[in-house]
Amino acid sequence: MSSPQQDRSFATRCVHGAGEPDAVTGAVVPPISLSSTFAQDAVGRQRAFEYSRSGNPTRAALERHLASLEGAVHGFAFASGLAAEDAVLRLLAPGDTVLLSDDAYGGTFRLARQVHAAAGLVVRTTRLSDTDAVARDWPEGTRLLWAETPTNPWLRIADIASLAELAHERGALLAVDNTFATPALQQPLALGADIVVHSTTKYLGGHSDVVGGFVATNDDDVAARVGFLQNAAGAVPGPFDCYLVHRGCRTLHLRMERHSANAEAIATMLSDHAAVAEVLWPGLPDHPGHDVAARQMSAFGGMVSLRLAGGVDAALRLCESTEVFTLAESLGAVESLIEHPGRMTHASVAGSENEVPDDLVRLSVGIEAVDDLVADLAHALDRC
Repeated sequence: MSSPQQDRSFATRCVHGAGEPDAVTGAVVPPISLSSTFAQDAVGRQRAFEYSRSGNPTRAALERHLASLEGAVHGFAFASGLAAEDAVLRLLAPGDTVLLSDDAYGGTFRLARQVHAAAGLVVRTTRLSDTDAVARDWPEGTRLLWAETPTNPWLRIADIASLAELAHERGALLAVDNTFATPALQQPLALGADIVVHSTTKYLGGHSDVVGGFVATNDDDVAARVGFLQNAAGAVPGPFDCYLVHRGCRTLHLRMERHSANAEAIATMLSDHAAVAEVLWPGLPDHPGHDVAARQMSAFGGMVSLRLAGGVDAALRLCESTEVFTLAESLGAVESLIEHPGRMTHASVAGSENEVPDDLVRLSVGIEAVDDLVADLAHALDRC
């Protein structure tokens, strides 16, 4: 049975998803509880909280909020997106296999290949946007299928429902990194995924002023194990960080509408520019994953990648020529960002199967006036 929160529309849950106003003060925003410890009624008999690594009122409010947005029963906040991913990968035992996309985010690939593989995890990659290839190349011992959709920075689309069916047939879990789409545009758990992960640093926080991560699930066993790891490893966000993510989520539905609309205008302009060899955005009808994206997403998001006809020199020149787009790593905030993945966010995967070509530029399209964004890129491209 769904909760009253889940019966409400997504936009309403964005605003009210943390719960009712504070019972004592009537505050409509969850208070920031800075206490590291909490008084107990008797020895071994605590109230709702005992120690802030194990649980904190502000963090609990954020976890309720984000779980509501993902349609999840359980939610766990972490100190970063990679801390959240680390907890999920720790669900596996030495000798188990995790199957990643061959264009997974560089930090995910580094964490799996350079940290968890050293502890006995077997890490394999394949093109998850091709479900038939996943089935054909399925490695023995795979216990976790790890998907991003759209991927970073290729914007490839994986069919979540098909991958979930395939994973479950073969005794594996499906985890989906929903950072790019957010629950505003895509609901992986409703499509059959077992676990959803986020870097809340990105669209959920939305203002480039906080670092955080999140895990959502409807699986009670997975939740018990992730909750144990959250407490045992202690990679938890502080109360003020939780407050900032909660604040961002209250406007998520509005911001994602603007991000998506601006990205459409940008992608359309780029498609017609002579300096651009290829535009990667799932909303374009000729994008290889367009039909799947249209089926499982309500809009196509604010991330756009492009490849420059002039190669690496043109790509670097473009990154250094914009004025409204800021040259910086990260993504998903109100301001527009431009970066060169091969030398910035994905430098750690150079020389691997996940290497990004040096003519590719990634845009995080913000919520500024779209005419200013289009003019800024067009002027910078003319220099290329």
